[in-house]
Amino acid sequence: MRGYYINTLKSVLICFFALGILSCEDQEDQEEQKEQDGRIVQNFNKDWNFQLGDHPKAKEDSINLSEWRTLEVPHDWSIEGEFSEEHATKPEGGALPAGIGWYRKSFPVPVDWNDRKVFISFGGVYRNSEVWINGQSVGKRPFGYISFQYDLTPHLKFGEENTIAVRVDNSAQPNSRWYTGSGIYRNVYLIAKNKVHIDHWGTFVTTPEVSKDSARVNLEVNIRNSQDTVRNIRVVSTIFDSEDREITSQEKELEISAQDSLTVNHNFIVKDPKIWDTDHPYLYTIKTKIYNGNTLMDDYETPLGIREFHFDAEKGFFLNGEPTKIHGVCLHHDLGALGAAINIHALERRLKLLKDMGANAIRTAHNPPSPEMLKLTDSMGFIVQDEAFDVWKKQKVDEDYHTDWDEWYEKDLKDMVLRDRNHPSIMMWSIGNEIREQFDSTGISITRELVDIVKSIDTTRPVTIALTENIPEKNYIWQSGALDVLGFNYKHEAYKDLPNRFPDQKFLSSESVSGLMTRGSYDMPSDERRNWPPAHNAEFDGNEDLTVSAYDQVSAYWGSTHEETWKAVKKLDFMAGMFVWTGFDYLGEPIPYPYPARSSYFGIIDLAGFPKDIYYMYQSEWTNKDVLHVFPHWNWEKGETVDVWAYYNNADEVELFLNGESLGTKSKQGDDLHISWRVSYIPGTLKAVSRKDGETVLERTIETAGAPAQIELEANKKELDPDGNDMIFVTVNILDEKGTLAPRAENLVKFEISGGGKIVGVDNGYQASLEPFKAEQRKAFNGKCLVIIQSNYENEPVELRAVSDGLTSESITIQTKN
Repeated sequence: MRGYYINTLKSVLICFFALGILSCEDQEDQEEQKEQDGRIVQNFNKDWNFQLGDHPKAKEDSINLSEWRTLEVPHDWSIEGEFSEEHATKPEGGALPAGIGWYRKSFPVPVDWNDRKVFISFGGVYRNSEVWINGQSVGKRPFGYISFQYDLTPHLKFGEENTIAVRVDNSAQPNSRWYTGSGIYRNVYLIAKNKVHIDHWGTFVTTPEVSKDSARVNLEVNIRNSQDTVRNIRVVSTIFDSEDREITSQEKELEISAQDSLTVNHNFIVKDPKIWDTDHPYLYTIKTKIYNGNTLMDDYETPLGIREFHFDAEKGFFLNGEPTKIHGVCLHHDLGALGAAINIHALERRLKLLKDMGANAIRTAHNPPSPEMLKLTDSMGFIVQDEAFDVWKKQKVDEDYHTDWDEWYEKDLKDMVLRDRNHPSIMMWSIGNEIREQFDSTGISITRELVDIVKSIDTTRPVTIALTENIPEKNYIWQSGALDVLGFNYKHEAYKDLPNRFPDQKFLSSESVSGLMTRGSYDMPSDERRNWPPAHNAEFDGNEDLTVSAYDQVSAYWGSTHEETWKAVKKLDFMAGMFVWTGFDYLGEPIPYPYPARSSYFGIIDLAGFPKDIYYMYQSEWTNKDVLHVFPHWNWEKGETVDVWAYYNNADEVELFLNGESLGTKSKQGDDLHISWRVSYIPGTLKAVSRKDGETVLERTIETAGAPAQIELEANKKELDPDGNDMIFVTVNILDEKGTLAPRAENLVKFEISGGGKIVGVDNGYQASLEPFKAEQRKAFNGKCLVIIQSNYENEPVELRAVSDGLTSESITIQTKN
């Protein structure tokens, strides 16, 4: 019995001890929750109702939503449509539908938020959005590329359901020279702040002094008190390294008046800083917290990259004291088969391809990018030219931004700079692209005003613009004298004379090339230089299948080939670098062809994300990795004369063999960027060997393919996160029975999927395909197509099966992350 009592007492003590631990843990959880509750940020993307057409009653509770779709934003309704020449967007806008659409969502607001300020933040809505909360309008925003937020607090019902409605009007067409998409196409967040909080985009970090030994970091924090009483606060800012280890901290105690705002400055010295550059984009984080006593009022994170850069009139661009050529590309915002709907994983895939090619810079043509883009350029190491406008007051198409200019340009430009100025990747602000005011005196005053607006917010970066007029007396934007860097588009043959025309100026090729290509299509002879079209709206003798040769031989009349342009830029020290038009094909602007062409031919990489051959020219020039790329494919008519090109580096010569017989050894001469052989075709094996000092560097082999026989599936990742956002891109290759790519295969491939993923897009990169992007089948083009899988919140392996008549089917299993 005594043993029983002792054991019972032990059990009770253990229970009390355990309860004590749990109590401590609960207390810690409560304290942690108290910390977390400084600022509450909720992803607001799920459970929207959507309906095309105009539905004014959608802002009222009485509307019947039974016919409405339930979906998740980001969402682009245009990409879901069918291609048609009759759409008001025209082929220049992607030949896809636009119109009006409504979004609506009901959501609870906790009772304990009634002493907070509650905001809704939109990354971007295209276009002409108006937002209502519980039937009350909270704001309009015409510009489709800008981020914005609204204060919902005065109209909320705390402890009850609330309804938000968003009308999106993209019906006034054409309003762009490229595909825009339609809808809430970027992320949405609900943000609840205490009434003493850091203002919207309310921090600004600068690094005025940078050396290997130390760096001075300045942080401005803009704080707002929305209460009717004075508050005593403590503001603490701490720099953490990439491993979340504290480096240094600053704090200040101060008083903030009722219904007032103020700015706090924190100044840091970081010893032995890790420097941000394009090869090692090291990121710190500054965490700022506001306390009232021991109560956390707000918390906010600011990215920090410690770097120094400048432009020089004679030597170009310097990053951290090192001369650095800008190897850039221009990018539009669409993501191919996904349309304008932003997805960070899709964007990351694109940037990885560009990084692997050797690109170190992005120009956001011709509008503010998504926040996700800048997060990636910070972490992946890209120099960014952040661009505001494609037009000012003078229009390019009937319904473009000029209709909103007078009322909105100042607000939109300020918001772009405020939102983006903490990103270390941004090293230039661009106030426009090929602006028509450069040809009249209004360009002088507008340029000065826009530059003043930018510099009222940020003086740490130069302001530039993309100009077309390189004759000084004709260019009124240059005559303003306000620009820090002169960006010139095209006319590469005049680059060498720019310092004579514009003495003591700094220069950049802000847009270049406009070469035209279709992946895997080749026209002979490859040295026949073509401008398609030769002039504006001029006729030309193109290809019946609406393809353009993938040899670097064709450009639009205003442009040049890739090799022509890069040869000019690489030898001019004063030219800071260039931005190629474009990194990827994009929807819309299908020059040189009319409909059914509906996407561009300008990309180094096609719309599906498959590199064209020119990709490897840049890789051979812009990277140190060993490169040997030989093309075209080796399936031709017997006796046909075929031009074989090779891009290579890190070697003295390349020898070409056909079926074991040498066709000769060649080396680049002078400023050559490729070598070539003219070969009489016979089937078999084409082999290239690059050598340096007699030693083999690389070998590449191209085989003649037989008839299409089987499918190969290649996923760009091995695992899928079941978060509903992650994506995997699966390349579909059509192979012969020996496993060689069939370079002209056009087989229709059908997809079956189960488990933790869904198909959200298909493509093949062909610029004149009218097949829908939202489908579960796709014809191959030149041997390839693509299927895009997005996770569906189910923590199950994804099973994808691809089948095609006459071909051996293929299946892959993609695991989901735990």
